Amino acid sequence: MKKKVLAVVCSLAMLVAVGACKKKEQAGSQPGMPGQQQLPPGHPQPGQPGQGGNVIMPKGETTVTLPDTVKGKWKAVVLVIEDKASKKTSEHTVSLNSDLKVPNSNLKISVSEFIPDFKMDGLNITSLSNEPNNPAVKVHVLEGDKEVFKGWLYSKFPTIHPFEHPKFGLVLKSGVKKG
Repeated sequence: MKKKVLAVVCSLAMLVAVGACKKKEQAGSQPGMPGQQQLPPGHPQPGQPGQGGNVIMPKGETTVTLPDTVKGKWKAVVLVIEDKASKKTSEHTVSLNSDLKVPNSNLKISVSEFIPDFKMDGLNITSLSNEPNNPAVKVHVLEGDKEVFKGWLYSKFPTIHPFEHPKFGLVLKSGVKKG
């Protein structure tokens, strides 16, 4: 009799353990769960309806198409540069379509487009509004003659596609409106 009770208790314990593992796996696979970083709102999210759980980027060059309500309304961005050795940060206002030579380094940052409310749909990038809801800036970083980064920096999501360098950190703080 004791063996039967022990067998039933062990079976129930295993069922509970397996059920808990399955719930944990399902919860961990949902976008936005603690411990997981979602892509910025302008990016397709894994697991979104119609996405099939995977994000597949189309091949080709992206194009930026801004609505008239955004074109010409922004003049610069504020970048924060961290010197990882000294743990000091400095803010730099950089005009759009211009370069910044990072002090005490051979880094040059070329700033091109700023998008206040970044949205990406396939290969097309646009802004949903002129409000800084999801600010992003396209930058190109050279170290000497070597390209070390080319892409978008997001002020609200600095760890998505970050600039990675052993000596310096680079993040977008904000955009600067004209007028």
